[in-house]
Amino acid sequence: MESHEVMKEVLKKTSAKQIAADMGLSLSLIYKWGELPEDDSGSGTGSPLDRVGQLIRITKDERVAQWVCEQANGFYIRNPKNMPPNQALIPLTNGIVQEFADMLATIAISSADSVITKEEAKKIRARWEELKTVTEGFVQAAEVGTFGAPKVEEKK
Repeated sequence: MESHEVMKEVLKKTSAKQIAADMGLSLSLIYKWGELPEDDSGSGTGSPLDRVGQLIRITKDERVAQWVCEQANGFYIRNPKNMPPNQALIPLTNGIVQEFADMLATIAISSADSVITKEEAKKIRARWEELKTVTEGFVQAAEVGTFGAPKVEEKK
């Protein structure tokens, strides 16, 4: 979805007048964010969504996306690399199970003394993020048909 499409949907549920007032901007500017850009002239009125996207592309720093997600009480998860077609389903399923087991082991070790330190919490978070990424890769691969039926070779 393009940024102007997101803004158009947002403006259906949120008052443009309220946004303009709260941000100290003109009402016309808020409405402009919901319109298809006329050109790439860089007139300085780019949507804040476009600006955030640009900042992420320029810096290549996921912390910007993470901060935006935190503003919505969420958490950023990077998309996994695309898997090649016809992957073996069982080994990949086992990989997810192993990632889950690793996360549980990290939690068990961290909580053995009934206290979880900040450093232990970071380790738990890292394992959790890895599990979510691996699982997302699996789900995306399933959605695009990576795990289709094996092709039967014709006999000559």
